Amino acid sequence: MVGDTDDVRQARQQGESGHRTVPHTADIRIEAWAADRERCLTEAVLGMVESFADVSGVRPTAVDRVRLAEGSDEDLLATLLDEVIFRLEVHGQVPVDVEADEDEGGLDVRLAVAGLRDVEITGAAPKAVAWNELRIGPDAYGWSCAVTIDA
Repeated sequence: MVGDTDDVRQARQQGESGHRTVPHTADIRIEAWAADRERCLTEAVLGMVESFADVSGVRPTAVDRVRLAEGSDEDLLATLLDEVIFRLEVHGQVPVDVEADEDEGGLDVRLAVAGLRDVEITGAAPKAVAWNELRIGPDAYGWSCAVTIDA
């Protein structure tokens, strides 16, 4: 990705996945990367969660499955992040781990969740996914994505 630090570039060359937040006016900008699309999507979720909560050491209290209909990669990214925001706002659930697998005509996502009361809140909760400058796709090292989250 443009602006990668040497550490990020080296990790990506070695096939590692990850995410980071980058400065953005009044919102949260998340960049994620991985060897494949599904892992890149899950890294984006983990990056969004880390932008407002510390889930390290928190055990999940439930595992929920979400089935996302196949669409464009951008649609999948936005829909998955919107689902996490919905669960946070409506059910008070925060993912502590995420797995995604391509399935016939869609994406099968497993969210290991904990209650909002069980995590340390470290920032403003996400409110919406911005479509402006949202991107996901293959690159020189696998897949990468970037998304702005309204907080």
